[in-house]
Amino acid sequence: MRKIYIFFIIIFGLIIFLDSSFIPKIGVNQIDTKTQKPSLQTASFMPELIEKDAVFMQVPDTLSWKLLGVIKFIKKPDKDYPDGVMFPIVNSTLKEKNKKKIVMSGFIIPIDNVSYALSKNVFASCFFCGQAGPETIMGIKFKGATPKLKTDQYVTMEGTFRYNDNDVNDWIYHIENAVIIKGGK
Repeated sequence: MRKIYIFFIIIFGLIIFLDSSFIPKIGVNQIDTKTQKPSLQTASFMPELIEKDAVFMQVPDTLSWKLLGVIKFIKKPDKDYPDGVMFPIVNSTLKEKNKKKIVMSGFIIPIDNVSYALSKNVFASCFFCGQAGPETIMGIKFKGATPKLKTDQYVTMEGTFRYNDNDVNDWIYHIENAVIIKGGK
C-alpha cells in the first residue's frame, strides 16, 4: 500500500515540476520585436492599453436583484401625502455604485407607449400587480432612440446606475444611458 502512495506522490511532484517549468519568463524590460516598445503582460480580464499615457476604461459592475432588495423604508411626512409616505433607505453598497457603469438583467415591462421598466419578475407578478415591492423594478432611460421591445422580454443592459431616495413619485432605481447588450431581438 505504501508503494502506491509513494508512486502517486512522485507522479504528483513530477506534474508540479513540469507545470512550473513551462511558465513563460517575461521580464519587465523585454522589448516587443514588432513594435520596438517595452512589452507589458496584462491579465486577460484587463482592458487593453491604448498607446502611451492610456487611461483604463471603467469596467461595469453587475448588479443583482438580491442586492437591490436589501433596502429599508422609513415613514416621513410629504406635502402630497398628509398621512406620510414610505421613503427608501438605500444600502451603502448601492450608494457607492451611484452614477457608475453597471450591467443589469431583467424582464421588460411597458410603462406606456414610449417607455419601459426593467423588472425582477415577469409582468404577471411584477410590482404593479402587487406581487413585489418597488425595489424590484428599475426605470430605463435609453441612450439614443428607445427600441421596440416586447413585454416579458428578458434582456441584459449596460448603463449608468442612479438611485432615488427623496422623490416618492419616481422609481427608486434607474439605469440611464442604457444599451441592450443581450436579448435585444
